[in-house]
Amino acid sequence: MNKNALLQSIPLFKGLSSEDLSFLAYAVNVKSYKAKEVIFKQGDIGDTMYVVVRGCVNISVLDNTSESISLKDLIRGEYFGELALIDDKPRSASAIAATDVELLQLTREMLASYIHAEPRVAMTILRTMAERLRETNLLLSQRATVNIEEQIERNLSWSDRLADRVAELNGSWMFIVSLGGLTLVWMLVNSPIILRDSFDPYPFVFFNLLLAIIVALQGPLIVMSQNRKAIRDRIRSEADYKVNLKNEVNIEMILQEVQDLGNHLQLLESELQSRK
Repeated sequence: MNKNALLQSIPLFKGLSSEDLSFLAYAVNVKSYKAKEVIFKQGDIGDTMYVVVRGCVNISVLDNTSESISLKDLIRGEYFGELALIDDKPRSASAIAATDVELLQLTREMLASYIHAEPRVAMTILRTMAERLRETNLLLSQRATVNIEEQIERNLSWSDRLADRVAELNGSWMFIVSLGGLTLVWMLVNSPIILRDSFDPYPFVFFNLLLAIIVALQGPLIVMSQNRKAIRDRIRSEADYKVNLKNEVNIEMILQEVQDLGNHLQLLESELQSRK
């Protein structure tokens, strides 16, 4: 296990030298969790950040109805709980082992002792946090979109597409004009004026049978298309609800993180100024 490489992949420590990373790598602990085991819960007070060495960790939050909303799955090299290194505020999300996992643990006490010994590390972390704060502000200006229509279209069979085409055609002026034109042509062709021995004379029994067959086939196809449209609308509504709910939670977390980062920057700046 290359602890140095894992720590170097963390944005919070990306500006540290190899000697600094080696010290932190020596100080961190390794801990294993079984699948479904809770690493920490939302609202817990923590002083430890984690780096995933092996397995997958799910990050989730609870909404106003106490329903768990999954935010992200973290894999090897990704980290979480880093704000606990600087403050002792409650955890803003829950972390649960999605599979058997192995994590690196770095406590606030370990980092604080090293910063006291090497004050330059605080400036490096301060600079990194400022960059992350800018990235977070940029994230607030972006919007999330989900293309549900494309996913639905990809799962349609040829019969589903045929039913949709029939329903679309039946609700158009083209169908009305075409049916009216066909009826007029049929009546003229089978008129005694044009053909003395017409194959479907008045009252056009065969034509009525043909129309009845068309109507009998149209009905189920139109109902199938309407049912599928109702399902599509329900899926789209559910997806929109989940996206909006997730975005609302994410925005709340981001705003809280922006506020926390601003406070941390002020604390670190004050500490650096007091050391001068």
